[in-house]
Amino acid sequence: MLARKSIIPEEFALPGLASRVPRKPVFRDRVNKARFIAKNGSCNLAHKNIREQGRFLQDVFTTLVDLKWRFTLVIFTMTFLCSWLLFGMGWWLVAFAHGDMDPHRESGIEQWCVTNVKSFTSAFLFSIEVQVTIGFGGRMITEQCPTAIAVLILQNIVGLIINAIMLGCIFMKTAQSHRRAETLIFSRHAVIAVRNNRLCFMFRVGDLRKSMIIGATVRLQVVRKTTTPEGEVIPIHQIDIHTESAVTSNSIFLLAPLIICHVIDRDSPLYDLSAMELQCSDLEVIVILEGVVETTGITTQARTSYVTEEIQWGHRFVPIVTEEDGVYSVDYSKFGNTVKVTTPRCSARELDEKPSILIQTLQKSELSHQNSLRKRNSMRRNNSVRKTGSMRRSNSALMVPKVQFLTPDGSQNMAVT
Repeated sequence: MLARKSIIPEEFALPGLASRVPRKPVFRDRVNKARFIAKNGSCNLAHKNIREQGRFLQDVFTTLVDLKWRFTLVIFTMTFLCSWLLFGMGWWLVAFAHGDMDPHRESGIEQWCVTNVKSFTSAFLFSIEVQVTIGFGGRMITEQCPTAIAVLILQNIVGLIINAIMLGCIFMKTAQSHRRAETLIFSRHAVIAVRNNRLCFMFRVGDLRKSMIIGATVRLQVVRKTTTPEGEVIPIHQIDIHTESAVTSNSIFLLAPLIICHVIDRDSPLYDLSAMELQCSDLEVIVILEGVVETTGITTQARTSYVTEEIQWGHRFVPIVTEEDGVYSVDYSKFGNTVKVTTPRCSARELDEKPSILIQTLQKSELSHQNSLRKRNSMRRNNSVRKTGSMRRSNSALMVPKVQFLTPDGSQNMAVT
């Protein structure tokens, strides 16, 4: 027995229709990669298995400055305490060798090496008085002991060296350059849009202080994992990219927030990336801002980075600088705000090979903009017509008819109901 043929053609059956429905491309979730530079500028790098630890002791001052505050304060306190105890022991030995500890010693001042040093406690107090130059006057050195004079000179020299190192370390920690970088801010996101008929990578940078950064320069680097033709894997491949300011001059005038622009050209590592490929790529754009602080003359550096999730394709930063009463004002509440703009979704290479893509995109945007304006105008006209009709109906409802009635005497009166 032959199988009965279905009434519905096979191409319109459910499996056929499902196969003909266009599917969106499915991309695998990108593995979360550790950032090389955090948003606050700190380097996400851990040093392990360092065998030559003695190299840090060759530069003690830098090591002390790089330590955390709690370790610095502990070292600061212990250094002075250890020096006072060490020289207190030295003064006690000098007094003991001279015989000042003998209870049957004569009380004449000319017979003492250090007056009133009769125990280790008094020697420790005298050590503190010598090093910090307090000088209460109860204990003093005499001419009877040349060894005490040598110890006095040595302790003064050692005390001056300790003061210079410790106070210099404290000063450098309080005036570190990264403190000034706290008021240098970057936009949370970077954008890619068309500027001057070219695809550009842009971000915004600003300075919250009125004191300026002299000779400020901005450098951009793209960090990603690459593999050479020989098979060598480079986990952190740094590629320098240029900005518009770097082409004409070496520095920027950071008086107000600026939008730093990188033109995506043939030399750019972003040249072959489209909007869809950018979402799947594994790269990080590092931004480095360097300059000299105007008030202190110290060189400072601020850093941040943008991963692919923080790069918005087809957006542009909103203006935040306005002129009010003859003064330029900056609204930092809109510092990172962006708006959508018409941008081709193709790569910069495809845009260079087919310039008509940009023209078609702009034409479509203009048509959609005109259609939206027409719809808006038609909606306004409809609303105005509806309001006019409703007003006429309300006015007609408010009109009160006049009623005539006859009085008993036969005269007519007008009444309004």
